[in-house]
Amino acid sequence: MYLLPEPQEVVFGEGIYTITFDPKIVLDDTCSPDAFAYGKLLQEEFLVSAGYGPALTRGMSKKAAIRLGIASSLKEDEYRLEVSGEGVRIEGGGDAGLMYGVQTLRQMVRQAGARLPFVRIHDFPEIKNRGFYHDVTRGRIPTLSFLKGLADQMAFYKMNQLQLYIEHSFLFEDLSEVWRDDTPLTAQEIMELDAYCRKLNIELVPNVSCFGHLYKVLRTKSYEHLCELPEPRKAPFGFYERMAHHTIDVTNEESLTFIKGLIEEFMPLFTSEHFNIGGDETFDLGKGKSRQEAERIGVKRLYMDFIKEICEFVVEKGKKPMFWGDIICDFPECVKELPKETTCLNWGYEKYQSDESAKKLAAAGAVQYCCPGVSGWNQMVNQLDVAYENIKRMCTYAVQYGAVGVLTTDWGDYGHVNHPDLGIPGRIYGAAFAWNKNIPDFEEINRRISRVEFGDKSETFVSLLTEISGSWVFKWEDAVRYREQKGKAFTREELAGTGKALEELERIADKLRGMTPELPPRTNALIHACLVAVRGMELIQKTGVLVSARDYQTEPAIPVDGTLLAGELEEWFMFYKELWHSVSKESELYRIQDVIFWYADLLRSIEV
Repeated sequence: MYLLPEPQEVVFGEGIYTITFDPKIVLDDTCSPDAFAYGKLLQEEFLVSAGYGPALTRGMSKKAAIRLGIASSLKEDEYRLEVSGEGVRIEGGGDAGLMYGVQTLRQMVRQAGARLPFVRIHDFPEIKNRGFYHDVTRGRIPTLSFLKGLADQMAFYKMNQLQLYIEHSFLFEDLSEVWRDDTPLTAQEIMELDAYCRKLNIELVPNVSCFGHLYKVLRTKSYEHLCELPEPRKAPFGFYERMAHHTIDVTNEESLTFIKGLIEEFMPLFTSEHFNIGGDETFDLGKGKSRQEAERIGVKRLYMDFIKEICEFVVEKGKKPMFWGDIICDFPECVKELPKETTCLNWGYEKYQSDESAKKLAAAGAVQYCCPGVSGWNQMVNQLDVAYENIKRMCTYAVQYGAVGVLTTDWGDYGHVNHPDLGIPGRIYGAAFAWNKNIPDFEEINRRISRVEFGDKSETFVSLLTEISGSWVFKWEDAVRYREQKGKAFTREELAGTGKALEELERIADKLRGMTPELPPRTNALIHACLVAVRGMELIQKTGVLVSARDYQTEPAIPVDGTLLAGELEEWFMFYKELWHSVSKESELYRIQDVIFWYADLLRSIEV
């Protein structure tokens, strides 16, 4: 039997305790009113996995099969779970610990049904804060139902913090010029999600970009004067440009007033004690309107003065500021200038990420989170081998250097083209490795996730997912940058492996189709998302082959009919669009559509 995250102490015994349909789940008098919701979760798990759900009651019952209670001897997020001949007993140090014990029992029921093996578990997290960070700006804005489902899944794997990345995708009252072509999150949706998360012991942390990453805001007629670079509206929109140029002019007094206004409007919607101000990738700082001031006091001083001002403002409002640590890592001694309540979010997404930044920030006395990634950006399917190694290392560094949290990130560079649920294994890596420092190897954790999350008794589903991302040569990022930067495509030699990659994708797709009879509906829905992604990867690679042949006036690396391929791209996009709408608002789907249709028109004009 697999348990995710792996408990700190677990001993299975000889024997089985069977829960029939007539006993009850009993909440004892130590439980808070919120424990009813945890009992309901357990009841619903039995209903799905065993066909019936034991009734719920409080106090005493002669028919008690499962007892839930609070033990003052345990810490808030600690729990004990025992299954014996006398039944099931779960005790938590507080609501969080009790819910974590219930989630562990749910995983047991999901695998064993109503016949539970004898076991004694004592469990608690290695790292206090275990969060997930989701980009809801640069492509997808999820539906509220998807976000609630995300919170449910996070709670199932004992994560306790959620952050949503906002640049312009909230319906700020005076920013209609910014979000008018989008489908932003509303105040009511945020408040409803905040309340939903609280019931699951998840802190929904507000996050608004306050320094860099203000690309869309700074391209409006009303706010372009606040941009570090002159006349940003003259350049056409570009996925690449959005990543490169987006910094506010810190020498303009209006900039600080504008940012404080965003914070004041957004902050009251959350019950969190934190506020993430962003502050990363300020690439243009000192290169435009602030150049003269940068020459006088230095770029470092420009950066620190602005960050410090915003952090102090957040503290004045009664919250604890968070900010991304990529810039301050070049001068970590400056963390001492920031309010003591400040947390530095130390990110790094390379497969073999070093411990350099974590070590430097720890030595400087920074309170830090280590922030790995699920490696889905610019991919149709997440690079799970990269995600595993990156998350493993960053969680290890978090323990080694005394970080107070791990925040696993999912970014949406270049339109967030990947279906978000294809990042589920990466999310679980983050949850599991932040909870228990004993990290299973890649194959083992993938077997466990296949069984527990996806109901795959063959335990091979996640390992098959890992093969997909490596099976393409001309990729989405290549297609975007070719269109936007008007460079040349890959050479015929660089595309020589396309035929083999296409064969590999077809082999994987065939195996995925063959798995569906043995899998539950929740997993078959994800297989459909995989198949749509694989088809897109095939068509994008073929597109690259034909464009390359035109540019270099060579024979295509594989035979491709441009007119036929154009139609296949357009037909594929209809399925992609349907899948998008199943979890996301309209958001920036039109930008992805522009790329696909641009290539379809181009393909019809190519004669090779």
